[in-house]
Order: sequence, then C-alpha cells, then structure tokens
Amino acid sequence: MEKDITLHVNGKKQTVRIDPATPLLYVLRNQLELNGPKYGCGIEICGACMVLMEGVATPSCRISVESVEGRKITTLEGLTRPDGSLHPVQRAFVKEQAAQCGYCLNGMVIASVALLNENKKPDEAAIRAGLDRNLCRCGTHTRIIKAVQTAAKEG
Repeated sequence: MEKDITLHVNGKKQTVRIDPATPLLYVLRNQLELNGPKYGCGIEICGACMVLMEGVATPSCRISVESVEGRKITTLEGLTRPDGSLHPVQRAFVKEQAAQCGYCLNGMVIASVALLNENKKPDEAAIRAGLDRNLCRCGTHTRIIKAVQTAAKEG
C-alpha cells in the first residue's frame, strides 16, 4: 500500500508516493534521480549506498524510506556547494586521484565527510577505522587515505 512520504534530501523537502517499506536507496535513485549512492551488496556491508543521515554515514540499501521521514539526508550530490564548487573531500579525491572504477567512491567520500565532521585532524589509524565499512575492489586505498589527509589539511 503506497503512501506519501516526505523526505529532506540535500536541503530540499520532497514528497514521494511509495510503499513505506521501500529501501531509501531505491527512492533516492529511482524517484529522486540521485545516482551518487550505488547498489552494491544489498546487506549493508560494502558502503556503496552510503548517505549522511543527520551527519552520520549510513547505508541506505536496507533502511525503509518510512523510517527516515523527516530526517536530514545528504547524498553525494548534496555535498556540492551552492556556488557549484566541490566539497573539500571531493576536491581532495580529485587532487589525489583517489577514484578508479567508482564502485566505492560514493561510500568513501560520504564516510570521509562524516569522519572529518567528527575529527578534524585524524591520524592514519583513525582514517582507516573511519573508512572500514567501505569496500574498495580496485585497491586505491593508499590514495583514498592520502585524499582524506589532504582534505583534513585543506578543509
């Protein structure tokens, strides 16, 4: 049974008519056309679907859209500044060439933003721990860590 669900995504209030049990990821991608979050594993272990939920990196593949009604959600697209400039973490990922295939990119950026929101100057161990929920199949871990360090310095 469908119902109207009001979401606060990337600073905008949006209402969708959908089955309340639908995963947030599906609503973001299919109804709102926000393709930053990716479908990866479907069981909250790869990080590809992460969004910021009230500032906390949260997988979106299994959480129901109804359970997040009224909560502040930020996707990869929502990190871009109003003037069109990239978020410091996004700039650092470009500068350090931290993206390869793109599978993990959304989750790595989202987790990095959440980490730097809590710890402005993380050491390498804190960065590794902060990104631990994200899988990278290409092996660009060293460049990703460097990108987070760069964002922390420039942020």
